[in-house]
Amino acid sequence: MTKIDLIKIIQGKIGLGTKESSEVVEQIFEIMKEALESEKKVKISGFGNFVVHEKGPRKGRNPQTGDPIIISGRRVVTFKPSNVLRKSLNRSGAE
Repeated sequence: MTKIDLIKIIQGKIGLGTKESSEVVEQIFEIMKEALESEKKVKISGFGNFVVHEKGPRKGRNPQTGDPIIISGRRVVTFKPSNVLRKSLNRSGAE
């Protein structure tokens, strides 16, 4: 599913125009991005949690030369589905 798909679904279900639907989707993503940037957890009840984790620096190798290098630390976003979503996914897969 892409952002365009979300916009079209909002158009069909709520009846907003393309521009308004696009603005809704963009605003939701912007709000989520700002929360994650400030290291807040984004919790969507019945769907799951988006959390920022710090990854420390680690040893690696240059694949072309084989020389050891240090890969710098960074922040990554992880998603953990809620029990409701997990059960829904597993129920539909078993049928």
